[in-house]
Amino acid sequence: MKRQRLTREQSRDQTRGRLLDAAQTIFMKKGFVGASVEDIALAAGYTRGAFYSNFSGKSELFFELLRRDHEAVLAELRAIFDGDATREEMEARALTYYSRLPQDNKAFLLWVEAKLLAVRDARFRAGFVAFEKEKREKIGAYIEEFSARVGTPMPMPSHLLVLGLVGLCDGLQFIASSDPQTATPAVVEQVLAAFFSRVVLGRNIG
Repeated sequence: MKRQRLTREQSRDQTRGRLLDAAQTIFMKKGFVGASVEDIALAAGYTRGAFYSNFSGKSELFFELLRRDHEAVLAELRAIFDGDATREEMEARALTYYSRLPQDNKAFLLWVEAKLLAVRDARFRAGFVAFEKEKREKIGAYIEEFSARVGTPMPMPSHLLVLGLVGLCDGLQFIASSDPQTATPAVVEQVLAAFFSRVVLGRNIG
C-alpha cells in the first residue's frame, strides 16, 4: 500500500509534536536548565536547525508544553458536562477526575519545574504568571457553570475556589509523588470528596 505523503503543515505538526514529547521527557529528567536544545533535538531524531525552525528557544517550547497539557485538562473538565448529565453524574465525574490526578498526571513534574523556574527567572515569571492567570480563569468558568447546572450557589467567588482547589490538588500530588503510601487513591478521594461537599457544594458531611 502506497504511503500517503504528508503535507507541509502535517509534516511541521509532526516535527513539533516529536520535539514537544522529547522535551517533556528530558525536562522531567534533567530539569529545564539542565536540558539543552541539542538534547531535545537528538531525542526527537532531528537536528538543532529543525528545533529552531519550530521554536525560538527552550522557553517558547516550555510554554507550548504547558499549554498542550492545559488544553488536555480543559477537554477532560468539559467532559464533566457532556450530555444531559444529572447533578449526581456531574459530581461523580468531577470527583473521579480530580481523585486520579495524583496517580495519572504525568505532566505534574513539568508544572513543578515551571514554578521553580518562575521563582528564579524574572523574564520567565512574567509570562508564566499571565499563563497561570488565564488557566485559573478558565477553571473558574467551569466552576461557575457547575454551580449553575447543579443549582447550588458558590460559598465564595470562583477565583477563590480555584485557588483552594489548585492548591489542594498540587499539595496532594506532591505528597503522592514522594510518599504514595500515605496519599493513596482512597485517601485522595476522601480528602477531595470532603472539599467538594463542604466548600464547592456547601454541604454538611458527617
